[in-house]
Amino acid sequence: MLVNPNAPGRLAGLPVAIVDIGSNSVRLVAYETLARAPTPIFNEKVLCGLGRGVATTGLLADDAMERAIAALRCFRAMCANMAIRDVYVLATAATRDARNGPNFLDRAREAIGAEIALIEGSREADLSAQGVISGFHEPDGIVGDLGGGSLELIDVKGTRTGSGVSLPIGGLALSDLSKDSPKRAVRIVRDALAGAGPLQALKGRTFYAVGGTWRALGKLHMSQRGYPLQVMHGYVMPADPDILSHLIERSDTETAVSLSSVSASRRPLLSYGAVVLDEIIRLGKPGQVVVSTTGVREGMLYEKLSEGVRASDPLLVAARELNVLRSRNPGHGEDLCTWTNDFFATGQIAETVDQKRLRHAACLLSDTSWRAHPDYRSAQAFNTIANAAFVGIDHPGRAFLATAIIMRHEGTEGEISPQLRTLASPPAIERAKLIGASMRVAIQLSCAMGGVLPRTPLRCAKGKLVLTLPRDLADLNTARLQNRLKQLAKLIGREPEVRTAD
Repeated sequence: MLVNPNAPGRLAGLPVAIVDIGSNSVRLVAYETLARAPTPIFNEKVLCGLGRGVATTGLLADDAMERAIAALRCFRAMCANMAIRDVYVLATAATRDARNGPNFLDRAREAIGAEIALIEGSREADLSAQGVISGFHEPDGIVGDLGGGSLELIDVKGTRTGSGVSLPIGGLALSDLSKDSPKRAVRIVRDALAGAGPLQALKGRTFYAVGGTWRALGKLHMSQRGYPLQVMHGYVMPADPDILSHLIERSDTETAVSLSSVSASRRPLLSYGAVVLDEIIRLGKPGQVVVSTTGVREGMLYEKLSEGVRASDPLLVAARELNVLRSRNPGHGEDLCTWTNDFFATGQIAETVDQKRLRHAACLLSDTSWRAHPDYRSAQAFNTIANAAFVGIDHPGRAFLATAIIMRHEGTEGEISPQLRTLASPPAIERAKLIGASMRVAIQLSCAMGGVLPRTPLRCAKGKLVLTLPRDLADLNTARLQNRLKQLAKLIGREPEVRTAD
């Protein structure tokens, strides 16, 4: 993977942008490049409220259209500033449902200077599902994308999607139809969801909640729990409608503590988002609700990738990119993956497929905090890894990676924060200690440089943990190396030994 010489700290490849003309907001998201794990480099949103009143009048309001047109002109200038040539623009429920939608689209095309895809409800559902596929490791459940004008529902399992449905119960639409009464909205939502095909297959599975209103609900729940991470993607909320209802009720009296975590622009729609999610939980009985920050926009990018790129693991892709951008020598992280493969295999250390991919990610991330002061590297590792914009990993997995890298810096006797212990299980912490201890041996050998570890194999044989050094590297056999090897050997119940190859 190459680094773009014209943009220090950036990966090679041209940036791309998505402009999403939604029912509540018009948003520009620019990404570093078209990739399996796209990294946003700029994100701008304007709340235009295009969908307000459409459900009752059938028209886009003049003031909402003017705000949207102004936003699109601004976004065009921003894309020019970022030298983005590939700008993909889409419009959803409000524009497709309004009688004056075609006239607005003509003005919008001129404002943004690009073609606009007016997507139907079933297409919107499919793009949301593709976004979830792009952002989760082997997803299995129902995707629900709640916008201002509509709710899309669709089944997803692995890389397969079902038939999507679109229902006119977005937040703004519910506000209009219920005359600003969340209580009246309950009946509207219940009637709309009755017989919704995808919900029939939800019981016991995961409901993937997509959309800004549900992200805001998740942020509110996170804030009231005092949750240790700030990452919304993959955040799990209880599949309990009573908890969600009480969440909004408590927020009315605890604004300083909880509502401050939600932008003021999102607050009016929280109650309607809670109503829809409550009814989905009551009818579908999911096993859990997981917040997804990847949806239609990421789905559009995912579709543009080749089949081979789509099949790659987004977590490992992102870890490799961070390895390239921040490690002293990216080859060391790749060597470390292979080196620990040999150690785990000969030591007969049990490992699932998912545990192996997490170990590989940890190896790739092992040297990404080296620029920090030595006293701060563990803290930076936690902040960088636990809260990074990774996809394809859940929150316990984030805690595992952060713990492994902390152990790599502090040693197996290092203190593990209560924050991490609330997310990572005791067995996961022990496994992270093992990986961190192996990294400490590796870094002592290689000085974080590539090409060394392939010459210094670490293998288990006959009750021993054997590190073999070539003769030209025999002087690396110092007391510090022996101590680190001893700590690692202790974790697997073996005797350490350093050998010099003939």
